[in-house]
Amino acid sequence: MSALLQVEALSKTFGAVAAVHNLSFQIEPGEVVGIIGPNGAGKTTAVNLISGVLRPSKGRVCFGGEDVTGLRPDRLVRRGLVRTFQATTVYSTRIVRENVRRGSFRTRYPGFLHALLETPKQRAWRAESEKHVDRILSWFGLSGHQDTQAAALPYGFQKTLGMAIALAAEPKLILLDEPAAGLSAEEADHVRDTIVRIRESGVTVVVIDHNMRFISNLCDRIVVMHHGEELAAGTPREVLTDPRVIEAYLGKRHVVAQVG
Repeated sequence: MSALLQVEALSKTFGAVAAVHNLSFQIEPGEVVGIIGPNGAGKTTAVNLISGVLRPSKGRVCFGGEDVTGLRPDRLVRRGLVRTFQATTVYSTRIVRENVRRGSFRTRYPGFLHALLETPKQRAWRAESEKHVDRILSWFGLSGHQDTQAAALPYGFQKTLGMAIALAAEPKLILLDEPAAGLSAEEADHVRDTIVRIRESGVTVVVIDHNMRFISNLCDRIVVMHHGEELAAGTPREVLTDPRVIEAYLGKRHVVAQVG
């Protein structure tokens, strides 16, 4: 099986600072892979490079067998690579249903001219789009909130809505940047269960976080970043017992205690 996403020697410097240095990994179809690391490890910069928000200084990104290095985010979305952000990515003044509908515009919208002339293609698109929105709302448990203004939702539901918007674009791979940040343990468990369902629907998932508990209970594999580089990679068990990872998160004294 060929990799869906391949990151090769990816680097990004800001002046004299190397935010990401020589990062390489690959994601197979159907996986849930975590990218973790302490604050400042370079996780979000790496995601910004993969998703086209930033251009790399060196290296390349391949998606679906195509070199997509430096492509704009909208072009990557059309190819099936979608991401969320650390902050809730919702249209706060719009109702939930319109939020999800806007997500589907990214890949389904037939074009301005069809909309202007109200062509049969436009009418067919609108009907199918509304069915698609209904499916997404139901799937995420948001049907009962579809007429609620997004800003009025609890924070955990806003996180769920952000994932619903991303999934409305029908991605092959979704990059989730700290989806559990700021959530209670119960809310984080709900988000984790939602991510599992996303994978079960056939979408490959990459989750970026620094919450070891959240990631280890979710992912097939984990890539650990530290100071912009890969520190370790493997299964959750392999990573959690790696002395280098323990030291990066907890300090050298905890490594000595474990070994002793």
